Amino acid sequence: MKVVALVSGGKDSCYAMMKCLQYGHQIVAVANLMPADDSVDELDSYMYQTVGHQIVISYAECMGVPLFRRRIQGSTRHQKLSYRMTPGDEVEDMFILLNEVKRQIPSVTAVSSGAIASDYQRLRVESVCSRLGLVSLAYLWKQDQSLLLQEMITSGIVAITVKVAAMGLDPSKHLGKEMSVLQPYLHKLKELYGINVCGEGGEYETLTLDCPLFVNARIMLDESRVVMHSSDSIAPVGVLHPVAFHLQSKAESHSLESNDNAHEICEEKVGSLFEVQGDTQACDAICQADAAVDVLVKLPEHKLHISRTQKDDTFSICCWLQDSCTTSAGLQEDLEAVLKKIESLLVEYGFGWEYVLYIHLYIADMGGFSSANDTYVRYITQEKCPFGVPSRSTVELPLLQVGLGNAYMEVLVANDHTKRVLHVQSISCWAPSCIGPYSQATLHKEILHMAGQLGLNPPTMTLCDGGVMDELAKALDNSEAVAKSFNCSISNSTIMFVNYCSTKIPLLDRLNLHDKHKAFLKQTRDFNSDKGSNSEALEPIFLYVLLPDLPKGALVEVKPVLFVAEDIEATIRDVKDQSHSRSTGYWGFQHANWHDSCIQKCIVPEKLCAVVLSVSSALAAMICDKDKGDHQNSVIGRQMDRVLRFCLYLLDKIIMENDFGWEDTMYLRFYFPTSLQVTLDALSFMLTNAFSEFAEMNRNIKIGKDPIFNLVPVLGAGKSSASMNDIITCELLARK
Repeated sequence: MKVVALVSGGKDSCYAMMKCLQYGHQIVAVANLMPADDSVDELDSYMYQTVGHQIVISYAECMGVPLFRRRIQGSTRHQKLSYRMTPGDEVEDMFILLNEVKRQIPSVTAVSSGAIASDYQRLRVESVCSRLGLVSLAYLWKQDQSLLLQEMITSGIVAITVKVAAMGLDPSKHLGKEMSVLQPYLHKLKELYGINVCGEGGEYETLTLDCPLFVNARIMLDESRVVMHSSDSIAPVGVLHPVAFHLQSKAESHSLESNDNAHEICEEKVGSLFEVQGDTQACDAICQADAAVDVLVKLPEHKLHISRTQKDDTFSICCWLQDSCTTSAGLQEDLEAVLKKIESLLVEYGFGWEYVLYIHLYIADMGGFSSANDTYVRYITQEKCPFGVPSRSTVELPLLQVGLGNAYMEVLVANDHTKRVLHVQSISCWAPSCIGPYSQATLHKEILHMAGQLGLNPPTMTLCDGGVMDELAKALDNSEAVAKSFNCSISNSTIMFVNYCSTKIPLLDRLNLHDKHKAFLKQTRDFNSDKGSNSEALEPIFLYVLLPDLPKGALVEVKPVLFVAEDIEATIRDVKDQSHSRSTGYWGFQHANWHDSCIQKCIVPEKLCAVVLSVSSALAAMICDKDKGDHQNSVIGRQMDRVLRFCLYLLDKIIMENDFGWEDTMYLRFYFPTSLQVTLDALSFMLTNAFSEFAEMNRNIKIGKDPIFNLVPVLGAGKSSASMNDIITCELLARK
């Protein structure tokens, strides 16, 4: 990608540019925001470092690329963490600056920044990039600061301190010192006072005088003076004001542009300086194309089906289309019908998209993934979700084979705004970015709903090489990185792993996939234990789903659900088999020892109940009391009706024995293979009747006008990667 780099003059923004080159990008311009008054060293800004701005003007000549600068006119007006366009805010200066870069160099597609740990700064850069259609690159994000500082020094960055403001740092001693000299002392201060060795807490700021990017010249600081801002005896604050400097030419000059690409940037711009004007009050006129949906557009004449669980505070709504194969214009039309219906239901219930925690987006053809996203983003936007956009997983299902439309969608809704969302749009080395209105993970009432994770290399956002085992390991690595942001680990906090598997996985690899997954968890658990984390672990349950295709042609997608409590160790210690004999036999079913082979469960007493129930063809024959050798005939017609009733009986048994009720159900899914040769209509009719009968026999369950279950057509599913061929698989999550 062609990149414009935001530079403050500090070491971080320079090293971020070097990382861009490492990952194959090209720096075609640099951009800097500076005070309106040249004599002012530092502004009262939450966003920008400006100390040393007098020298940044030299970067154009040193690097041989154009420098775009803007004098900051705005102030800090929008102080909430997540930024929304605010006229007169200092962030709008960045918008105007980058918009001008994009106008003059249309090939620019990405923006580099040196954010390491500040969500405040990262979110604002991402907001501006989103409005301008640019990709945010933040390769230093979430990196270990001790390692990062060492990398900067060894990479050849020569940076000096131009501000100090921390206990143990003395302006008279430490200003103007090179980082290579200060590094040991900074580590000592970290041990004594817990400072950030890269200065992320504002402990110090730097100015880069030379680095490998400065191919034409290095900066020589001839004269400077110390300006004290505070003479506090504990943590005095001082800045280094440059008085005079010159450039020292380098013997061998190289251009950052390759010969093949040099013509794409106007020759007169290389090494040039551009000062960008504009009014922050009217800055958003360029992106006023409103993505709001026209609510007056009528719904297409499709047969829309709805399901909804009955839990009051956290419930799921599912919407799909029936019999639309011959009338649908395609994926976009079907998805729009589904989105409109769900949106209208949310409004009917007194909610909006901001209340949604998680979205399962099922589409009939992964080839339409891009167009599906285009439709999706017209409805679900950051503007509509001020508390954070929902997390999401997207997979291809054999929808058309069972007579459904091209789109099928399930949303998990909460009736409060207590969710905590992690939405990192910047491409970094940390974990795969979410470029668009969906989040890596959403935490709500101690349950962490994580987006589906692919085996992507975060810096490049490309699938790792080596096949499904390497993809699985990378997907789990990415899941662990996200979990760490919530101070937990997938190795000890996971309730359930849903692993979506592509049919492109070789059969032999399918057989070994589960063992690879469990080995990764054990290795991670042992690693965390060696680092001093001795927290007890939940025993997760596993569900494997066989599908036609996944995003980017991936072979596997991992979707973890985690339990994250304030006192998770105490909670997990209490997780024991606390089953009580409260269940009753229904439809003539009575407990048998072989029932346990159908069940996986993860129970946190008084908190949550997760169940995966799988019925193989052999077990179906036992349930139906048929000849065990005639498995295929045992699950058609009336016999399938019997299997579904058995599932309800067994789910009720687990729920009741662990002191939960059906009213605690957040979602309930039934996965069925298309090879079953039973239509979705027939299955829905059977389950609806079974639930109705069940409600008449059992006062613990109430039936509304809509079914409380979702039927999900798949190519196969089961508790083992080696045998995703069960007749029916149920997935239930309940929470007190």
